[in-house]
Amino acid sequence: MKATDIQETEYHPYYNGYIQSAGDVDLLEGLEDEMDTLTAFFASLPTEKLDYRYAEEKWTIPEILAHLIDAERIFAYLALRFARKDATPLAGFDENTYVPESRANERSIEALVAEFRAVRMATVTLFESFNREQLERSGLANGAEMSVRAIGFVIIGHAAHHCAVIEERYV
Repeated sequence: MKATDIQETEYHPYYNGYIQSAGDVDLLEGLEDEMDTLTAFFASLPTEKLDYRYAEEKWTIPEILAHLIDAERIFAYLALRFARKDATPLAGFDENTYVPESRANERSIEALVAEFRAVRMATVTLFESFNREQLERSGLANGAEMSVRAIGFVIIGHAAHHCAVIEERYV
């Protein structure tokens, strides 16, 4: 299953850029490959750039990584609920509240990368467990319909988006 298989009716238009940036990649391969790519990417960043903010109120690199971890956990939770036919409408989350509470700037980049890898491995395992019917199921998240398979590609594209921002504005 590839991102190009996803119909625009399977997600809120807000996520279109994330799904498009996932590219023409198989869902499971994309999740696995990106885990290795992001691990190497964050490990290669210069230490002196880790506390940098390109503008007031913007996140540091450790905070961005903590945001990716939090968001992936939440997206995976949505995917699990929808795959299991849970019809409960689910709320979104305020990333600007979560990031300061992550204490990312008090942690080493190595610890954050290790946590990212653990979360991504759990995400891969979760998506491996879904059959085609489950991947095509959807539910209501933050007031919008979203399919399980769209969530998988949003996870990939969301991380790719933030890495592009780091490359463009931080290093």
